[in-house]
Amino acid sequence: MPDAVSGSVPSGPTYTATQSVQRGDQMGKDTFLKLLVAQMKYQDPGNPADTNQLMAQTATFSQVEKLEELAKQNASMLALQRSSSAGAMVGQTVTYTDESGAAKTGVVSSVRLGTDKAEAVATVGGVAVPLGRITDVGKR
Repeated sequence: MPDAVSGSVPSGPTYTATQSVQRGDQMGKDTFLKLLVAQMKYQDPGNPADTNQLMAQTATFSQVEKLEELAKQNASMLALQRSSSAGAMVGQTVTYTDESGAAKTGVVSSVRLGTDKAEAVATVGGVAVPLGRITDVGKR
């Protein structure tokens, strides 16, 4: 990322963001559903669970499902936005950081669109450059 004061580009590796975070300490909807079924299975018949609590837990389960759907839709929209941004780079002069950390400049001749799992790649002077390495985009 360019330094706002000097306009220089730091050398070193660039990193790309991932779409999701895998954490072992979080429960998924399957775990939540198993706990809910176990609670219903082992409840005391003489003292059944409060129906308000059961309804609240069911509503929570529905919310978790809807949040997962929203996360998938957001990932799809982000991939579409990246693709449209990548296509707009064709014919533009770009500056990118190569494997050795040096800044290189060239014209984008084509772009291979990315997916949810793979980053888009621009072809600059015959070299495949991941979009995450591009530091500046300008007109010819």
